[in-house]
Amino acid sequence: MEIREYTKYNEEEIRRLYTAVGWTAYTENMSVLQEGYKNSMLTLAAYEGEELLGIIRAVGDGATIVFVQDILVFPDKQRQGIGTALLKAVLERYSNVRQIELATDNTPKTVAFYKSMGFSEMSEIGCCGFMKCRG
Repeated sequence: MEIREYTKYNEEEIRRLYTAVGWTAYTENMSVLQEGYKNSMLTLAAYEGEELLGIIRAVGDGATIVFVQDILVFPDKQRQGIGTALLKAVLERYSNVRQIELATDNTPKTVAFYKSMGFSEMSEIGCCGFMKCRG
């Protein structure tokens, strides 16, 4: 497996990945998703040869805050260390950034994963988070 920057947006493989993990709200308007990728601070992908295994996308300023917007791994490739490798690559790249944040599903599996990577729930550090979503 190789982690490298995702520089050439491939709409079909991105659609397949988002659909495979059930994130179809993103695929309803692929031009908006492509714009999101274009404006991201960093996008890394995990590959086996030329086969996309997973992707991580970060937004922010890269100095004071980084927000992990997306981390997706094809379901048949999960639990093989791909998500861990992608997240570690972002954490290493931004090791001097004070705040690295993300929002995720509140399931035992995802909570355990992020805690194993050194993340804390906001409530555990005296904070709370707010989000305003449309649609």
